[in-house]
Amino acid sequence: MVISHLVSAVWSMLPAYVPNNAAVLSGGGDPIDGGRTLGERRLLGDGKTWRGTAVGSAVGVLLAVLLNLVRGRVETRLGVSLPKFSLGGAVGLSVGAMLGDIAASFLKRRTGRERGASFPLLDQLDFVVGALGLAKLLAPTWFARTFTPVRIVVVVVVTPVLHLVTNAIAYLLGLKDEPY
Repeated sequence: MVISHLVSAVWSMLPAYVPNNAAVLSGGGDPIDGGRTLGERRLLGDGKTWRGTAVGSAVGVLLAVLLNLVRGRVETRLGVSLPKFSLGGAVGLSVGAMLGDIAASFLKRRTGRERGASFPLLDQLDFVVGALGLAKLLAPTWFARTFTPVRIVVVVVVTPVLHLVTNAIAYLLGLKDEPY
């Protein structure tokens, strides 16, 4: 029972988990804020680019399409019921994840943190809030069926651990400047 909740929660969030990693890998390009500042601080910083946001969002949606294609086989092998992604849900999760990360960058700049500086919990859950919020807005029926209260609790508990592990791996591979 616990394993099925864990597997279905992670599956449900994969289109939100992958976009920020894809954005890092596609890196570079023009910053979204165009170098603009608010007061003496950048709005977002060089780490939030148009290319990264577009690639990350597209990869998340494509992943949802791929997951829909393999869903039946995965369910059979794992013995777990997994949700099918609606288009609105896929777009909401992937674009929402990117928007949540961008909003967190804005908050970090307002609090005087530089690019890459740690902001515990915000760093681990910013994209979750954005993803779930936009998915609920774009696909409310799908969202209600997919993100039960139990699944949301599992996501909120598991995501910080997954986030720290994947960031540490990216750091070890030289893809990130900081391990968090």
